[in-house]
Amino acid sequence: MTKTESKATSANPASPRERAVRHQIEKIEKESGAKAIAVALHDSETGFEIHYHADRWFHAASTIKVPILLGVFAAIDRGELLPHSRVHVRNRFLSVVEDIPFRVESGRDPNAAVHNAIGKMMRVDELAYHMITTSSNLATNLLLGVIGPASVNETLRELHVDDGIELKRGVEDELAFEKGINNMVTANGLLRILVMLADGKAFSPALSRRMMDILHGQEFNQGIPARLPKGARVAHKTGEISTVAHDAGVVYLPKRKPYSLVILTEWDPSATARSRTIAAISQTIYELLTKGPELKDE
Repeated sequence: MTKTESKATSANPASPRERAVRHQIEKIEKESGAKAIAVALHDSETGFEIHYHADRWFHAASTIKVPILLGVFAAIDRGELLPHSRVHVRNRFLSVVEDIPFRVESGRDPNAAVHNAIGKMMRVDELAYHMITTSSNLATNLLLGVIGPASVNETLRELHVDDGIELKRGVEDELAFEKGINNMVTANGLLRILVMLADGKAFSPALSRRMMDILHGQEFNQGIPARLPKGARVAHKTGEISTVAHDAGVVYLPKRKPYSLVILTEWDPSATARSRTIAAISQTIYELLTKGPELKDE
């Protein structure tokens, strides 16, 4: 528990619901063998929140693409880009380490569509869609090449969601990785962005809907959505490398307001229970939010 969380807990004793959630998360964490787990939750229906190790920093993996998406749509909102602005698809980028060129290897990128378009043009909204839904690393670096990391970070500051987000470079920059220069996030940092997007408060309602539509298109659904009922819809972004696995999204259920949930996990490279653990925590949150009056907060 962070100092902030400790102070908050002592000042505001945990409710029965919060104690139940924390107990279940602790149990799942112990049984999973994970090196670290962080969870941040905001329920728009009740205002209930959980912050479990939520200020601990993790390697962002592909969850950093959510702040980048926000930066792209900020440029659209300012009129610097249009959704149909065209971008030349190339595969040569400069490392933050001495500007040494590098490429995104096609075998390490889950999306072939963008690689197949090298030498051609693609629209900004197409690249944003591929960046999120299939986690295209090439699309990510192309968009960062257009707007720049500094612009994304300035957008985060202007929207007051920069705390808990560190965007330092593009993805697949192996030289930077070797020198410990990585994009980092906390569960609370990602949660603030998701709540703002769910509330439609980032930009215009139309642009907010576009961003959520893209997040709803996520194709990797073994985490937060996996054990939710069929009526649930999840707008989310996953992220995974050898030592971390994450999922961060907004869960929409029938006849209630959505809840925003971030689950960050760190593992030994050989661990195999990553997705199962995220799905189990998600299921626990769902069940405790939707249970009857016996878990109502005091």
